[in-house]
Amino acid sequence: MQSSDLDFYTTQELIDELVRRQTFLGVVVHSEAEWRGEWAGERMFKVRLNSNLDAYQASRLLGAVAEYMDLNPAEE
Repeated sequence: MQSSDLDFYTTQELIDELVRRQTFLGVVVHSEAEWRGEWAGERMFKVRLNSNLDAYQASRLLGAVAEYMDLNPAEE
């Protein structure tokens, strides 16, 4: 698939397809509203997961990611 092929799909359609796949094990955190450009101010986010994880497992996964990010801050 060429990256330009993805231009024909909305963000919501791409997330729906990923979460639909039984081979997907993880969570998707995305902005509630479509957004392009610099991040300014507060934003609302949604967390999506499929039946491969329950809410407790997704919470543990996100906690591990947050801990990793605290230990390895991004360089600017």
